[in-house]
Amino acid sequence: MPEEPGILQHPVSSEFILECSVNGEAVSLRVPPSRRLIDVLREDLGLAGTKRSCEIGRCGACMVLVDGRPVNSCLAMAYQCAGTAITTIEGLGGAELHPVQRAFLEEGGFQCGYCTPGMVISVVAMLHNHPQPTAEEIDEALSGNICRCTGYGGIRRAVDKAIESWESR
Repeated sequence: MPEEPGILQHPVSSEFILECSVNGEAVSLRVPPSRRLIDVLREDLGLAGTKRSCEIGRCGACMVLVDGRPVNSCLAMAYQCAGTAITTIEGLGGAELHPVQRAFLEEGGFQCGYCTPGMVISVVAMLHNHPQPTAEEIDEALSGNICRCTGYGGIRRAVDKAIESWESR
Protein backbone atom coordinates (compact mmCIF):
# COMPACT_ATOMS: atom_id res chain seq x y z
CA MET A 1 0.00 0.00 0.00
CA PRO A 2 1.52 3.34 -0.98
CA GLU A 3 2.20 5.79 1.81
CA GLU A 4 -0.23 8.70 1.90
CA PRO A 5 1.23 12.15 2.48
CA GLY A 6 0.89 13.29 6.11
CA ILE A 7 0.00 9.85 7.46
CA LEU A 8 2.64 7.91 9.32
CA GLN A 9 2.68 4.27 8.39
CA HIS A 10 3.90 2.01 11.19
CA PRO A 11 2.71 -1.25 12.64
CA VAL A 12 0.29 -1.05 15.54
CA SER A 13 1.61 -2.90 18.56
CA SER A 14 -0.88 -5.34 20.02
CA GLU A 15 0.92 -5.45 23.38
CA PHE A 16 2.89 -3.23 25.66
CA ILE A 17 4.87 -3.75 28.83
CA LEU A 18 2.90 -2.70 31.88
CA GLU A 19 5.30 -1.58 34.56
CA CYS A 20 3.77 -0.64 37.88
CA SER A 21 3.78 -1.61 41.53
CA VAL A 22 1.17 -4.01 42.91
CA ASN A 23 1.00 -4.33 46.68
CA GLY A 24 4.51 -2.93 46.96
CA GLU A 25 6.06 -5.31 44.43
CA ALA A 26 7.39 -4.21 41.06
CA VAL A 27 5.43 -5.72 38.17
CA SER A 28 6.41 -5.92 34.52
CA LEU A 29 3.94 -7.71 32.25
CA ARG A 30 3.45 -7.83 28.49
CA VAL A 31 -0.28 -7.21 27.98
CA PRO A 32 -2.61 -5.73 25.38
CA PRO A 33 -3.19 -2.04 26.21
CA SER A 34 -6.93 -2.69 26.24
CA ARG A 35 -6.65 -5.36 28.92
CA ARG A 36 -8.59 -4.31 32.00
CA LEU A 37 -6.87 -3.93 35.35
CA ILE A 38 -9.23 -6.47 36.95
CA ASP A 39 -8.07 -9.08 34.43
CA VAL A 40 -4.40 -8.28 35.04
CA LEU A 41 -4.89 -8.59 38.80
CA ARG A 42 -7.02 -11.74 38.82
CA GLU A 43 -5.74 -13.69 35.81
CA ASP A 44 -2.15 -12.56 35.34
CA LEU A 45 -1.19 -11.98 38.98
CA GLY A 46 -3.56 -14.43 40.74
CA LEU A 47 -4.97 -11.79 43.11
CA ALA A 48 -8.53 -13.09 43.44
CA GLY A 49 -9.50 -10.78 46.33
CA THR A 50 -10.52 -8.16 43.78
CA LYS A 51 -13.99 -9.38 42.86
CA ARG A 52 -15.59 -9.40 39.42
CA SER A 53 -19.28 -8.54 39.54
CA CYS A 54 -21.17 -5.97 37.45
CA GLU A 55 -18.20 -5.21 35.15
CA ILE A 56 -19.58 -1.72 34.40
CA GLY A 57 -18.33 0.20 37.43
CA ARG A 58 -21.57 0.28 39.39
CA CYS A 59 -21.09 -2.13 42.29
CA GLY A 60 -17.58 -1.45 43.67
CA ALA A 61 -16.71 -5.13 44.23
CA CYS A 62 -13.57 -4.66 42.11
CA MET A 63 -12.35 -1.53 43.91
CA VAL A 64 -8.58 -1.12 44.31
CA LEU A 65 -6.35 1.81 45.20
CA VAL A 66 -4.39 3.35 42.35
CA ASP A 67 -1.91 5.84 43.73
CA GLY A 68 -4.07 5.95 46.87
CA ARG A 69 -7.34 6.70 45.06
CA PRO A 70 -10.22 4.20 44.89
CA VAL A 71 -10.72 2.94 41.33
CA ASN A 72 -13.10 0.38 39.83
CA SER A 73 -10.61 -2.03 38.29
CA CYS A 74 -13.22 -3.22 35.78
CA LEU A 75 -13.12 0.25 34.18
CA ALA A 76 -9.35 0.86 34.29
CA MET A 77 -7.33 -0.20 31.27
CA ALA A 78 -3.84 -1.62 31.68
CA TYR A 79 -2.21 1.27 29.83
CA GLN A 80 -3.80 3.74 32.28
CA CYS A 81 -2.01 2.02 35.17
CA ALA A 82 1.53 2.27 33.83
CA GLY A 83 3.80 3.81 36.44
CA THR A 84 1.23 3.66 39.23
CA ALA A 85 1.16 2.04 42.66
CA ILE A 86 -1.79 -0.33 42.94
CA THR A 87 -3.02 -1.73 46.23
CA THR A 88 -5.50 -4.60 46.36
CA ILE A 89 -7.24 -6.09 49.38
CA GLU A 90 -4.35 -8.58 49.62
CA GLY A 91 -1.87 -5.72 49.98
CA LEU A 92 -3.53 -3.96 52.91
CA GLY A 93 -2.74 -5.99 55.96
CA GLY A 94 0.60 -7.66 55.63
CA ALA A 95 1.15 -10.20 58.40
CA GLU A 96 -1.83 -8.88 60.36
CA LEU A 97 -5.23 -7.60 59.39
CA HIS A 98 -5.48 -3.95 58.49
CA PRO A 99 -7.54 -2.03 61.12
CA VAL A 100 -10.39 -1.59 58.63
CA GLN A 101 -10.39 -5.30 57.80
CA ARG A 102 -10.43 -6.09 61.52
CA ALA A 103 -13.36 -3.70 62.09
CA PHE A 104 -15.40 -5.39 59.35
CA LEU A 105 -14.67 -8.78 60.88
CA GLU A 106 -15.44 -7.75 64.46
CA GLU A 107 -18.61 -5.82 63.62
CA GLY A 108 -20.08 -8.26 61.11
CA GLY A 109 -19.75 -5.78 58.27
CA PHE A 110 -20.40 -8.51 55.74
CA GLN A 111 -22.75 -11.36 55.04
CA CYS A 112 -21.65 -13.30 51.98
CA GLY A 113 -18.43 -11.23 51.85
CA TYR A 114 -18.39 -10.66 48.11
CA CYS A 115 -18.58 -6.86 48.37
CA THR A 116 -16.32 -6.66 51.42
CA PRO A 117 -12.95 -6.18 49.65
CA GLY A 118 -14.32 -3.20 47.73
CA MET A 119 -15.97 -1.76 50.83
CA VAL A 120 -12.75 -2.08 52.83
CA ILE A 121 -10.71 -0.43 50.06
CA SER A 122 -13.20 2.46 49.90
CA VAL A 123 -13.09 2.97 53.68
CA VAL A 124 -9.28 2.91 53.71
CA ALA A 125 -9.18 5.58 50.98
CA MET A 126 -11.72 7.67 52.88
CA LEU A 127 -9.76 7.48 56.13
CA HIS A 128 -6.55 8.53 54.41
CA ASN A 129 -8.31 11.66 53.16
CA HIS A 130 -10.73 12.24 56.06
CA PRO A 131 -9.48 10.63 59.32
CA GLN A 132 -12.55 11.96 61.13
CA PRO A 133 -15.23 11.80 58.43
CA THR A 134 -18.69 13.26 58.72
CA ALA A 135 -21.75 11.11 58.04
CA GLU A 136 -21.97 12.72 54.59
CA GLU A 137 -18.33 11.86 53.83
CA ILE A 138 -18.96 8.25 54.86
CA ASP A 139 -22.04 8.09 52.62
CA GLU A 140 -20.05 9.56 49.74
CA ALA A 141 -17.13 7.16 50.25
CA LEU A 142 -19.44 4.14 50.20
CA SER A 143 -21.72 5.41 47.43
CA GLY A 144 -19.80 3.45 44.80
CA ASN A 145 -20.21 0.15 46.65
CA ILE A 146 -23.30 -2.02 46.65
CA CYS A 147 -24.04 -4.82 49.09
CA ARG A 148 -26.85 -7.09 48.03
CA CYS A 149 -27.01 -9.08 51.28
CA THR A 150 -26.95 -6.79 54.31
CA GLY A 151 -29.02 -3.87 55.46
CA TYR A 152 -25.78 -1.85 55.77
CA GLY A 153 -26.10 -1.73 59.58
CA GLY A 154 -23.07 -3.95 60.11
CA ILE A 155 -21.14 -2.06 57.48
CA ARG A 156 -21.81 1.28 59.19
CA ARG A 157 -20.84 -0.20 62.59
CA ALA A 158 -17.63 -1.48 61.00
CA VAL A 159 -16.90 1.95 59.53
CA ASP A 160 -17.50 3.61 62.91
CA LYS A 161 -15.16 1.11 64.59
CA ALA A 162 -12.55 1.62 61.86
CA ILE A 163 -12.72 5.39 62.46
CA GLU A 164 -12.11 4.83 66.20
CA SER A 165 -9.13 2.55 65.56
CA TRP A 166 -7.79 4.94 62.92
CA GLU A 167 -7.87 7.82 65.39
CA SER A 168 -5.95 5.80 67.99
CA ARG A 169 -3.10 4.91 65.61
